[in-house]
Amino acid sequence: MIKQLLLVGLGGGIGSIFRYLTSILTAKYYANAFPLATFITNVLGCFIIGLLIGYFANSNPDNNLKLLFITGFCGGYTTFSTFAAENISLLQSNNYLTLITYAIASILFGFLAVGLGLVLTKGA
Repeated sequence: MIKQLLLVGLGGGIGSIFRYLTSILTAKYYANAFPLATFITNVLGCFIIGLLIGYFANSNPDNNLKLLFITGFCGGYTTFSTFAAENISLLQSNNYLTLITYAIASILFGFLAVGLGLVLTKGA
């Protein structure tokens, strides 16, 4: 059990670092009310988890790799809690069009990205 917790923690830490770097990089080139860094993170995280789930479904992986990459890395990288908080903030600041656009686009592109990841790994 300790080994599995350490794998999840290691993956989560690395995922969190990548999440932070995504925010820094996005902020460097983009400043607007639309929360682009979280949008990019959620869609990319969904794509990565789709690839990993598809890959692991087509192989016989060690469960520890799933813990490291899916539970750890993807759990640390994706930010749906931030997504929810930003939507509340947009609602509170009466940015209704941005709120609706952001929520629908995040969900739609997230589902599409997971599906694409799964489709791309069918032959793996």
